[in-house]
Amino acid sequence: MNRRLSALAILLGGLLGPAGAAAAEPALVAVDLDDDDADGVPDGEQPRAPPAPELLALRAPRGASQAPAAIPAGLRLLIDGSPVKPGAAIPAGARRVEIQAVRAGRSEIALFGEARTISAFEVRAIDGAGRRIDMARSHASLQRTPPDRLGDDPFANLDDPDAIRLLVIGAPEDLPLTLDVHSAAPSGGVIDRLSDVPLGHVRCPEDVPPGLVCGSTRPLRVVADDIDRSHPMIVDRSVKGEVGGALVVALPGGPKVQMIRVAGPRASPLGPLGRTRARLRIVMVRPRAGGPPPMGGDDAGALAIARAEVERANALWGACGVSFGPPEALDVTFVDPPRPHLLAIGCDHGLPASGGAIRVRVDGHEVTAAIAPRARPDAAARAVAAAIGAAGFSVRLSDNPVIGAGAYGTSDVLVRRPGGALATIEPPAAGALSTDATLTACIGAVDLDDGLQHFSDTDAIAGTVEERALLKAFDDGDPSTVDVVMVPSFAGGGRIGESFIFADGGAIRNTIIEDRAGLRADRASFALAHELGHVLLDEPGHPDDFGIDTPTRLMDADAANASAYGPRRLTVDECARAIRQSGAAAPRLGRQSGAAAPRLGRQSGAAAPRPGQQSGAAAPRLGGHPPRGAKGAPAGAEAEAQGGAPGFRPSGPVPLLAPWPLAPLGRER
Repeated sequence: MNRRLSALAILLGGLLGPAGAAAAEPALVAVDLDDDDADGVPDGEQPRAPPAPELLALRAPRGASQAPAAIPAGLRLLIDGSPVKPGAAIPAGARRVEIQAVRAGRSEIALFGEARTISAFEVRAIDGAGRRIDMARSHASLQRTPPDRLGDDPFANLDDPDAIRLLVIGAPEDLPLTLDVHSAAPSGGVIDRLSDVPLGHVRCPEDVPPGLVCGSTRPLRVVADDIDRSHPMIVDRSVKGEVGGALVVALPGGPKVQMIRVAGPRASPLGPLGRTRARLRIVMVRPRAGGPPPMGGDDAGALAIARAEVERANALWGACGVSFGPPEALDVTFVDPPRPHLLAIGCDHGLPASGGAIRVRVDGHEVTAAIAPRARPDAAARAVAAAIGAAGFSVRLSDNPVIGAGAYGTSDVLVRRPGGALATIEPPAAGALSTDATLTACIGAVDLDDGLQHFSDTDAIAGTVEERALLKAFDDGDPSTVDVVMVPSFAGGGRIGESFIFADGGAIRNTIIEDRAGLRADRASFALAHELGHVLLDEPGHPDDFGIDTPTRLMDADAANASAYGPRRLTVDECARAIRQSGAAAPRLGRQSGAAAPRLGRQSGAAAPRPGQQSGAAAPRLGGHPPRGAKGAPAGAEAEAQGGAPGFRPSGPVPLLAPWPLAPLGRER
């Protein structure tokens, strides 16, 4: 056996020796059922096979004629990748002459005037229920269940939708005793390796020809990170993997013999889930102008922290086939806190006007707008916008939904200079901002030295005035990205992250805020991955708000556990919901974007804490529901006032998740 495997390593490397160099033992090759060029067709069925280690390269002996070849049914003779028909001559100028196995068993091939014995073995992938997984048309998936022990029979079927057994089929004297299994990244680099995985004798499937035998590995788990990988119950049958990469099978110390790609769940309410991608935009907000980044000590340190956080999110969401792109290609911007540029009409509670005036200074210019009695905040905001626009500034209006304790929705007036830079709004030189007895006005100032004032259950659907001033200043107007704003801290402690989602119809949508405490919580809570769940699922609540508490689920409200049983699992139903809500067919009602200014509109709800509960260091989750049933301005309201003439620019539906096809390893598209 050892001499046979040694000979295999040479044969798979490329050559059959000259005719006089005896090869008493058959050449051993792997049946080519995988998909090296990622076109969805098994290489053994393609009209032109890509180069691969499992092809047996031949070299004609000196003086050998190019006589017609007798090729058995289980083999294909490839000339420069294309199969030749039995009896066809081999062109004298052929650069590649290779044998490709398409069926397990021993065969005789007549070539170059002599007969050669080829023994082919087959590697199959078997799921937990014992069903065959097509290595080209299907895929492996990342583990979505916590570690568990195997039963008395380690080769029996089990209730694990992601585990894979490798079944090897071949002649009794050719079957290896062990396999090497390693995982490859989309770049082609090796992520992890399992060496000398033992094969146990099992009964062959009914379609295996008589005379062949079968060996099987125990169920293998493709896991997201070292925490899963190193758990004592599964350490000898787990390998780290990555969506878009592959699980590669090799003989011990030898080259690849087959592989299967890694993507989303093979079965879901939407059918098999492949690989999709969402795009993130990271905004690092310094605590003060010219200050250090919000975490990491310097820009390089902050960038490394952000990339590591996205890498963790990639690992967990890979269970759904979702990626946020390579961390090294992450879009990261460092910014100072915005100057006061937002005037909130109605502040939070949105009471109607009694009659009066709103007075502000914009870059030192005094502006006064008269407010009629019984005017609602949105009408009053348009009067203010017209007055500021008449002073030569660019103004955009953003209508917010009604908060839980509000009378009407408030409206934000955002002011920029003609060149696009933020203008500075200040109180008037003398007197109050609003002389109206009931309609209030507030300047949105961002002061991060005392932490960002975060929303509560009451105003979660709109966000605080400080949050709105921060997020609307840096919104890039691209509705297809998820904006992640990182700040030093939230005010009051306890909060480590917030998310604003599409479902509640607000102006701030698909946006996340995370602070350094969320980053410090690391894999105890996976703060970014959790908040991305609220955005992609378009769901403000948590599965344990009204159901069974399952602390192993990523979307659990209050779990904090850095072990393999912590909040890191996504269910197949959650995977399907993410595709429904954020994929190409998502129920988008329209979002706002302007050519030169941030997207604005109504405020969105968020992943607020469960009523009466805040997330903290020991329970870093953002549980709870924002208020429901509130009515505000029409969905997608946005106005821009230039010289007192507001206008609305609704945009069409835009998905967050786009298909990301698998590519040949090392050639990521």
